[in-house]
Amino acid sequence: MSDSTLTAEVVMDTFNSSEFLLAPNEFLARMRREMPLIYIPETQSWMAFRYDDVQRILTDFNTFSSKVKFPAEQKDFTQSMNFIDPPRHKSVRALAQQSFTLKRVEAMGPRIEALAEELLGKALEQPNFDFILEYANPLPVIVIAEIMGVPTEGHEHFTDLSNRVVTMDQGAIAEMAAYFRTLIEDRKQNPGDDLVTALVQAYEQDNDRLSEQELVDFCIVLLVAGNETTAKLIGNSMLCLRDFPEIRAELIAHPEKIGDFIEEVLRLRSPVQNIIRTVKVQTELHGQTMRVGDTVEVFMGSANLDEAQFEDPLQLKFGRKGRHLAFGNGIHFCLGAPLARLEAVIAIRHMLERVPNLRIQDDADLMPVPSYNFHGLVSLPVTY
Repeated sequence: MSDSTLTAEVVMDTFNSSEFLLAPNEFLARMRREMPLIYIPETQSWMAFRYDDVQRILTDFNTFSSKVKFPAEQKDFTQSMNFIDPPRHKSVRALAQQSFTLKRVEAMGPRIEALAEELLGKALEQPNFDFILEYANPLPVIVIAEIMGVPTEGHEHFTDLSNRVVTMDQGAIAEMAAYFRTLIEDRKQNPGDDLVTALVQAYEQDNDRLSEQELVDFCIVLLVAGNETTAKLIGNSMLCLRDFPEIRAELIAHPEKIGDFIEEVLRLRSPVQNIIRTVKVQTELHGQTMRVGDTVEVFMGSANLDEAQFEDPLQLKFGRKGRHLAFGNGIHFCLGAPLARLEAVIAIRHMLERVPNLRIQDDADLMPVPSYNFHGLVSLPVTY
């Protein structure tokens, strides 16, 4: 990557390059060293890269708001609990936690096991297959769809919609919102044993705690976040097995370490690289003034590699001390983290048990997700 002086233009050109999207660590280390906080006129936002700064911004909701600016015409996906502050956030999250319980997640364990076996078995009917398209993508989208009571036929379409929603594609947002409005109305008349029914019943019992728009937006977040992050996490696990080949034998011999392995994948190759906050109270950081209304992009992917926080941060180590920020921090810590971890552990364990020598094809042309907000691959050709 370029050793040019770190200007806003150089930073954005680098962030939008395939080289960076595939291997961001070296440039992020340079940002932490030389420019831990930078203002980007092109996006009218600050960017923060060091662990302490990222953790503070994520945690201090009195200074940094989760509310962000949306296009004037956008009505849906604006009132998700991801984008609201206390005290409203506390009420909405409590209602969400009441429905999206750890018990409900743990009950999905046997189904995730069976689905991993089914998907992998089908993929292994070929000598080569696409690990992302045939395994990492369908597993989490089918799981979250079944939890929510969404038909799993045509799950590829939901994956495509999710990919577009996270880029704020207005057509995709409108389509998904319309779908959930229809599903919500159906569940009012025909309740089922699913998460959307539980949310609808909670809404009907106390609609002061959850508006209808918040209900729709929460469904969107569940479906999108429930498959986007996990799919990239499972795919990134293969990259870490490539980068640290000695780890494979240890995981095969000691499958109980796969949980630790997944935590290191989350840290080393964070699926969500950054999220946005808005300055509520003028504040100083690194000698620069962040004014009310300014946008701040906090880079968890960089914070998770901060040398001041993690010893040998580019190495994969089991039992590592220090808490990564891949799932956020504070009141907005990812509600779906237990499900993502469970799915990833099961997916990698099944892969190592069934086909321990599965590896990325030598001639594979790796294509990164085309956004610096995320870290993952569009496809991943593998062989065995």
